[in-house]
Amino acid sequence: MSLRRSENGQASVELVALLPLIAVVGLALWQAVVAGQAAWLAGSSARAAARASAIGGDPRTAAASTLPGALRRGLRVENGRDGTVRVRIRVLSVVGAARLATLTSTAHFEVQR
Repeated sequence: MSLRRSENGQASVELVALLPLIAVVGLALWQAVVAGQAAWLAGSSARAAARASAIGGDPRTAAASTLPGALRRGLRVENGRDGTVRVRIRVLSVVGAARLATLTSTAHFEVQR
């Protein structure tokens, strides 16, 4: 006579054990999406700032106009004399309000006279 243990509920136990790992992987993927979007927007912001600077406009206002509110708070714009503009923005954490990194993007536009 062999004793068989019941396997009822085994899948549920395994799923519950994997839930924290699934959550961490999901958050990591979402953070990668947020960082990618920030990198894309930093480039767009630098180009807008360089265009504004080339025609005598305000590069900071132009850079900020391309960014959502969360990224505007950490915006830094450095305007060079030769038409080069450097934009720095902070990448925010998906969890909490921490800053994970700072992205820098540079654009150049010939000064229009």
